Amino acid sequence: MTLTPPATQQPAPATMAAVLPETPASRRRRRIGRPTGNSADPVGTRSRSYRTMNVIVTIILSIGGIVMIAPLLWTFSTSLKTKEAVFALPPQWIPDPVQWETYVRVWSAGPLASGIWNSIIVSVSVTVVGTISSAIAAFAFAKMRLPFKNVVFLAMLSAIMIPFPTIMIPQFKMFADAGMVDTLWPLILPGLFGNIVMIFFLRQFLDSVPDSIIEAAKLDGAGYLRIFFTLIFPAIRPAIAAQFILWFMAVWNDYLGPIIYLNSPERQTLQLVIASFNATYASQTDYPLIMAASFIALIPVLVVFVVFQRQIIESVALSGSKA
Repeated sequence: MTLTPPATQQPAPATMAAVLPETPASRRRRRIGRPTGNSADPVGTRSRSYRTMNVIVTIILSIGGIVMIAPLLWTFSTSLKTKEAVFALPPQWIPDPVQWETYVRVWSAGPLASGIWNSIIVSVSVTVVGTISSAIAAFAFAKMRLPFKNVVFLAMLSAIMIPFPTIMIPQFKMFADAGMVDTLWPLILPGLFGNIVMIFFLRQFLDSVPDSIIEAAKLDGAGYLRIFFTLIFPAIRPAIAAQFILWFMAVWNDYLGPIIYLNSPERQTLQLVIASFNATYASQTDYPLIMAASFIALIPVLVVFVVFQRQIIESVALSGSKA
């Protein structure tokens, strides 16, 4: 009698998860996906907290933006109202009726056109030439080998501590002896040699530019001016744009300098013209005319900011990355 061997029992087919070795990532996924009583999902909690924080920050920034832009909107709204609507209670944000002829009347109410032109001459000449002078001076203080360079730089910084009223009378006498009073030259000449704050800021910004680039350019036979305009100026252009806007706003809104040196109405800058509007038409309660002139004075600053907005953001980003 032949004996048949007992059939060997076949093992159960193994699954792919049982065959493959378990990795830390798979263990982490299995641990996260496994329910643990009443505890919340940590990933979902973090995501909800992140979204909640974004909503809170967006609300806070929106409220801040509304608060900042509200005076500008109120100025524009008042310029379109009638004299009686200015004092209406409750205040009207949307004028009814809209008086667009105020922006036509403002040009004949005073020397507004000549004030804008004089302010453009002073602001553009000072900021453009002065920015180039400041950038070259910052490059010299940061990258060139000069005797007593640090002593000169500290002496220049100490000049910031001197208030303008201290030098106001000597400076006025100097320009009066030169026959420049009642001209735009006293407002232009001091700024052509640069701005101390801009020189300090650009000098600190130039520390991020490696010296090896300048040395390589010198070995190739490039002079310092060519190095500056070819290599240095494009590298610090965002910082220059940020300082340019701040300086342009300061010169455009300057009131003390023009009121000291300018007497003739045709040579007055825009800020003096608006001050004369306020003195003349406030007694007549013609506030729409004053607000129209003030809103026109804001437009060049807004245009400059919009043009250089990208460079300002780049400057802030680079400063943050350096920090």
